[in-house]
Amino acid sequence: MATTEAPKFKNSDLIPIPQPPDYHPTTTVSPTHDGLHFYQFMIAGSIAGMVEHMAMFPIDTIKTRMQVLGSCPIKSAGLRQAIHSILKSDGPAGFYRGIAAMGLGAGPAHAVYFSMYELCKETFTNPNNNNSYHNSIGHAGAGVCATVMSDAVFTPMDMVKQRLQLGSGGRYKGVWDCVKRVLREEGFGAFYASYRTTILMNAPFTAVHFATYEAAKRGLMGVSEESVSDERLVVHATAGAVAGALAAAVTTPLDVVKTQLQCQGVCGCDRYANGSIKDVLKTIVKKDGYRGLFRGWMPRMLFHAPAAAICWSTYEAGKSFFQELNNENDRS
Repeated sequence: MATTEAPKFKNSDLIPIPQPPDYHPTTTVSPTHDGLHFYQFMIAGSIAGMVEHMAMFPIDTIKTRMQVLGSCPIKSAGLRQAIHSILKSDGPAGFYRGIAAMGLGAGPAHAVYFSMYELCKETFTNPNNNNSYHNSIGHAGAGVCATVMSDAVFTPMDMVKQRLQLGSGGRYKGVWDCVKRVLREEGFGAFYASYRTTILMNAPFTAVHFATYEAAKRGLMGVSEESVSDERLVVHATAGAVAGALAAAVTTPLDVVKTQLQCQGVCGCDRYANGSIKDVLKTIVKKDGYRGLFRGWMPRMLFHAPAAAICWSTYEAGKSFFQELNNENDRS
């Protein structure tokens, strides 16, 4: 009996040993979602934010000039007058005053922005739920959480950037000169004078932005599903442009208030005693009527539509790069 059964047990085909060579349960780190790790979302977001803001910086400078009221030499709020004022006071280089502050702030802020959005999106939405309204609310909520965190990082450098954008009349030689003088003359609180307004502006901005982007992306991908992989860059850019333009239009009045608070007391601009949003709104309406609340809406939309297209396409390209990298590592 033993002599007849032994060959069966010696046949390795009958007793396979499940030992895949690539299986390493003790060293594998599970990605968050979308096949990416948390730090990869941060890197992709940081690159996207810097590319977006550096590319669109001249438009942002024009918008800032148009939104400042008072006795500044840039008092006129027309688009042509703002451009002429920049060229007259600082030449073509004036369009890029403050770009170093933007670079220092945009990278870290967008790393927080996109990584927190991805983390919250995974929590607030269900990819298996076909209820688009429910998922849109989740995307909006994730965007609000992301902007509260990222604005805490970005607001100080945004204040420095906007003061430098006022030109040579703003009295500051550069980023660090501005930081030191603000600390010495106005205190640390000046860096966050507009934080409440920024949150109140960016909360609805990002809610509209992210909900519109995800909905537009889903709609565009559904138009031609068979060619979506070939047109992915166009889809992200188009959805981003639509989302950016709509969100910018909705939140322009609060952006004007934010600019007023960040530039108060500089170049002859009004200074506000308590920094209340209501006080600033009253001052703007009293001096310039309700149209003053929409100063800079055109360059703001011209900024956010292409900026969002650049940002989302760059971010999604970064995600695709890391997804392919992770897949190659898994195969090897």
